[in-house]
Amino acid sequence: MRGETVKKANRLRAGRTTVALVAAGVLAAGIPAASAATTATAPRIDLKVLVLDDGGSAVEALVAQLKSIGLPYQTVKLNDAGRQTVDAAFLSDTVSGRPRAKFQGVVAPNEIPFGSADAPEQTALAAYEKTFGIRQIDAYTWAHPEVGLDYTDQNGGWAGVLDGATTQVTADGKAGPFNYLDGTVPFEDNSALVSESYGYAGHPRDGYTSYLTAPTGGSLVGSYTHDGRTELVVTFAYNQYQEQFKVLARGMVEWLTQGVHLGQSRNYFAVHVDDVFAPDARWDTAANCTPGDFDCAGGSGQTSDIRMTAADAQYAAQWEQTNGFTLDLLYNAGSGEEWKAENGGTDALTAQLLADKAKFRWENHTYTHEFLGCVQDTTTVPWTCAKNADGSTKWVSRSDISGQITNNYNWGVQKGLPVDRTELVTGEHSGLKTLPQQPQDNPNLAGGLLDAGVKWTGSDNSREPQQRAVGQALTVPRYPMNVYYNVGRAAEMTDEYNWIYTSKADGGSGICEDNPTSTCLPAPLDTATGYQTHIVPQEAGTALRHVLGNDPRPHYVHQSNLAEERILYPVLDKVLGDYRGLFADSAPVVNLRQRDIGTELGRQATWAKAVEDGKVTAYRIGTAVTVQAPSGVVAPITAPEGTQQQQLLGTTVFGTPYAGQRSAWSSPGLLQAAITLKLPA
Repeated sequence: MRGETVKKANRLRAGRTTVALVAAGVLAAGIPAASAATTATAPRIDLKVLVLDDGGSAVEALVAQLKSIGLPYQTVKLNDAGRQTVDAAFLSDTVSGRPRAKFQGVVAPNEIPFGSADAPEQTALAAYEKTFGIRQIDAYTWAHPEVGLDYTDQNGGWAGVLDGATTQVTADGKAGPFNYLDGTVPFEDNSALVSESYGYAGHPRDGYTSYLTAPTGGSLVGSYTHDGRTELVVTFAYNQYQEQFKVLARGMVEWLTQGVHLGQSRNYFAVHVDDVFAPDARWDTAANCTPGDFDCAGGSGQTSDIRMTAADAQYAAQWEQTNGFTLDLLYNAGSGEEWKAENGGTDALTAQLLADKAKFRWENHTYTHEFLGCVQDTTTVPWTCAKNADGSTKWVSRSDISGQITNNYNWGVQKGLPVDRTELVTGEHSGLKTLPQQPQDNPNLAGGLLDAGVKWTGSDNSREPQQRAVGQALTVPRYPMNVYYNVGRAAEMTDEYNWIYTSKADGGSGICEDNPTSTCLPAPLDTATGYQTHIVPQEAGTALRHVLGNDPRPHYVHQSNLAEERILYPVLDKVLGDYRGLFADSAPVVNLRQRDIGTELGRQATWAKAVEDGKVTAYRIGTAVTVQAPSGVVAPITAPEGTQQQQLLGTTVFGTPYAGQRSAWSSPGLLQAAITLKLPA
């Protein structure tokens, strides 16, 4: 037995040796001799970014981008008294006789982060960047000769507020780091009362290549090569939430890392339509509540329910085809059967949706949308959890939970819906903890999910933004869109929006005054025009920022929003229209279903933990890249077109194309202990 163990260990060591030799550039299958010779003399450059943080919003924004895509970084807080000294020993050393650059790029607040050109740390940083060919982003500076630009008062320069301006990506930008953009980059203008972005547009001097120009001419973003170093110069202010930064951030990172780095990014968008087949209650504009809800006294029967028609279903399918986008329909079959029985025994909506079933994605939303947490006591407002005789909480049973899930799934299978047993969203995300009434999950929920074969269950991102386990299932946080479940018409939507977001003095509920995270409208919106002029651009802008944040979480709305005036479509049209006006065809919207979203969120979290724990080693030597991560952890990697992954007996094409690069979640090949990539020459 011991001899067999030794043989296995020797075989594994042999596999590791093969990887190490390839990484070092020794001649091997798939690596030309010339590349091997070049790599043999090249320094090692670790795939990590150095962040010199002055506490400003520009550096903070770039850190948020690095974090969101999974790119490792190390921060030096410039204003901390006991911080590290940035000297030659901090920046580089020697590993196995080979010079090592500890950072592949530098994010700095400006061109002189240490205050003066002759400061010892500034001198050490400049020497490091020159020696190893390391690039630096000057996160926010002004136009002046030291960054390769004329002053703003020379040669048509300009300085001022950029709110609402439309800037232009230059030919060099589109051929280089911003090749994923169509050409124009608009700057946000969310309020006429606040200046949101200030900038300096200067005329380029020798050594400066402009990537983004202001409407008045002059450059706002460009690379400046001088003294053997190259800096990306940014001369407008921004923060991590602004659309213009999110649009440009990908290119800034690709420029900084020269197109090779850990982490990957996609622009995700998915929309869940809840309560399909079921009717939704309607907002009462006189009572300022929704009859049928527990907190709406009286008014029952005074408003009609909202339910899609067959024509609405046909329109949804046509809209999908026109926009190249698939909606996820979350259905309640039992609620639909109840509606059918109460309305003459026929249902044109169900017939139409089943006829077009292959045009949509379908997901289980439970049979009758029952609340699956504690048994609700609705004699109080707000409701409370009912109690057993001994004072303990009365819970919905495991069998009732699994029955709601399984009955709905079986109905879908019988009707030929392409539904996945592993995916679920419970009604109101019930069963999961609901504050303040139900501070814990229904203890029967995990067992009910297991019985029904559920692996992914939707949760409300506004309550629980992080994925977590529920027994053997994982949550998939969903963004609620501010297109309410209880409205089918724009005027109703605006009326309810006014109730929530105006002060008591202006006739609203005052909720916005009492909630520190909310802001009141300066005046109520016009119910005839407010939806199109205010709510649609607000909600589309919020959704687009999610899309641009490498965030796969789905958004959710309700079937009522596809009925009557079909008020959801203006929001979706603006999200997709604005997106396609910004991005080239190489960067399409990625529209995933829930199980794939859950998988992506899990990978992102696992990777972030491995990086945080210091368990990832990655470096580049010439044209060879080596990545080592803990067993079972897949690594996100981005590299140029033409990159190959070394396998035991040859190479394979690495990754999939997106936004002008290739990227993938990667694992070592057979008998390999590390991922090894061969970059194009």
